[in-house]
Amino acid sequence: MSTLWGMAPVLTAVTEHVHLVQGGAVNWLLVTDDSGVMMIDAGYPGDRDDVLASLRQLGYQADDVRAILLTHAHIDHLGSAIWFAKTLGTPVYCHADEVGHAKREYLEQASPLDVAMRIWRPRWALWTAHLVRDGGLSREGIPTAQPLTAEVAAQLPGHPMAIPTPGHTGGHCSYLVDGVLASGDALVTGHALLTRSGPQLLPAMFSHDQDGCVRSLAALALLDTEVLAPGHGDLWRGPIRDAANRASALAL
Repeated sequence: MSTLWGMAPVLTAVTEHVHLVQGGAVNWLLVTDDSGVMMIDAGYPGDRDDVLASLRQLGYQADDVRAILLTHAHIDHLGSAIWFAKTLGTPVYCHADEVGHAKREYLEQASPLDVAMRIWRPRWALWTAHLVRDGGLSREGIPTAQPLTAEVAAQLPGHPMAIPTPGHTGGHCSYLVDGVLASGDALVTGHALLTRSGPQLLPAMFSHDQDGCVRSLAALALLDTEVLAPGHGDLWRGPIRDAANRASALAL
């Protein structure tokens, strides 16, 4: 599968144990250690071949994935995790407040009408075509999704630390692993629909609670780390408080 801009997905070594994969329109992370590999987020349903290819680049197969952590349950982050859970029984974890969303007991996302009203714009038309092609209209969830507990996290590759960042969805959660902040959509550095690059929030129409998004930026600003691996956009290096403050300033 080609990416949104016609390029193959790019895998970047962030640390010895953390790799960022930039797919067609969304990123995922591969976290490795002697016990195997963990994914943070999983792209669209149509990103599955690219997810499997990124695993092979590091010498892993699909059944080597010990767990998938979701920052949140939007289809562009949950997509291929549906296949892993259904076909291989891969455990899928997220914040306790996001489990119902992952199971599709409810849905928190932009409405088709919100998108349709903007599709006349070239960026939106291109993005929408990609969304449709890659299974972005699917309403399928993961019935086996479970809350991530401290006990479970301690047994996973990289021992991820959960950083609750509600706003984009009610149970959105970022993760700190090997000094890298996997921020999902709580803090991004780019997106097909954004005209600028660098730390910022996604357009407000994509978030369940935009005020909550801004409050979560204040929480991220307290973290003492200097590597940001966002759900959309490029890797960013520098104090996270600077990234969060930039995004907050743009949101005002």
